[in-house]
Amino acid sequence: MRKIFIFIFCLLCCINVIRSQAYSIVIKDGHVIDPKNNINEVMDIAIQDGKVIMVAKKIDAAKAGQVVNAKGLFVTPGLIDIHTHNFVGTNADQAYMNGPAGVIPDGFTFRSGVTTIVDAGSSGWRTFPDFKKNIIDKSQTRVLAFLNIVGEGMRGGAYEQNISDMDPKAAAVTASTYRNFIVGIKLAHYVGPEWIPADNAVEAGKQANIPVMVDFGGNTPPLSINELFFKHFRPGDIFTHCFAKLGTREFIIDSTTNKVKPFVLEAQKKGIIFDVGYGGISFSFSQAVPAVKSGFYPNTISTDLHTGSMNNAMKDQLSVMSKFLVMGMDLQSVIKASTWNAAVVIRREELGSLSVGSDADVTILNIREGKFGFWDYTGYKIEGTRKFECEMTIRGGKIVYDLNGIVTPVVAKPINGK
Repeated sequence: MRKIFIFIFCLLCCINVIRSQAYSIVIKDGHVIDPKNNINEVMDIAIQDGKVIMVAKKIDAAKAGQVVNAKGLFVTPGLIDIHTHNFVGTNADQAYMNGPAGVIPDGFTFRSGVTTIVDAGSSGWRTFPDFKKNIIDKSQTRVLAFLNIVGEGMRGGAYEQNISDMDPKAAAVTASTYRNFIVGIKLAHYVGPEWIPADNAVEAGKQANIPVMVDFGGNTPPLSINELFFKHFRPGDIFTHCFAKLGTREFIIDSTTNKVKPFVLEAQKKGIIFDVGYGGISFSFSQAVPAVKSGFYPNTISTDLHTGSMNNAMKDQLSVMSKFLVMGMDLQSVIKASTWNAAVVIRREELGSLSVGSDADVTILNIREGKFGFWDYTGYKIEGTRKFECEMTIRGGKIVYDLNGIVTPVVAKPINGK
């Protein structure tokens, strides 16, 4: 009888604990910026079963398994970086496709507040299955992909110049087969005057009903971006490296007036997406500063993360966001370009917000005050007094990065004692 009594008592205690812990995590007193839902004020957020279940002025922290003290911090949807390279491998001669230039996602995402990345064409329709097996399926980070129009992907050299390997039908079939992971088609690194590569990429995008991202490799004279925008692109297609200033590519700022070319403004109004895609040499302050000052903002802020760019001027997503903040882009627009805009561009509107019922991907940011230097690959430097720093990243309702232990208890305690 005594054992039965003890068992019933313990069971009742467990039930009471379960009832009292209505939330796995409550984030308290943070300044929430959620562009989709037009929230820009101090709010609390409750998380349970991997989902956002409440956003309100006051949520009872006593009902939470863990409580995050976000006072004085900014709480945003998990950041989305739509231009990265993650098909890391050991084949030294294969560049970004199963080679040494890519970076493993989880090592470089969460510490920068990024919960979703989109690999930008490292794999092609022939090599995507290996990318999925080796990287996507093994990552805590949500990894999506633009599929390269080249069957081999970014293998480098002659492989990426092989027009005969740019098969729209094969790319579209692969994209449709893996539609849960592939969000678009990518053209990159092609050097030459032909429009066939761009047209094949767009045709694949049409067949699979997904957007296309183009990175001109270069040509002399440069291919016309006016022609790209108005004769080849569809609304929703993406011009990445939009602030690059390289001799083999046409750039968006008119060198004589130092203003954004009028047709560029028209293209953005038409629905062409301008993506930062910072990279190693694909961003210049001489392009970005006059653009931002005139009110021309990128639709999406992204890094072009790879082993070269991360150790050069680019650094990471927060560094790129900080540069736009310093150049005069307002805080809400910077967050929007790194969250909700990115989700819309890749047609994953279930991401990029803190809507009730959405996956609990949350980033908590500190804006440090001080004296900071920001430079581009040309050596041009600007100084600023504000810089983003990631305090916490939550992916799917689990804390995956906590810089300063702002959660109590630091380690989640199971409610059933197991």
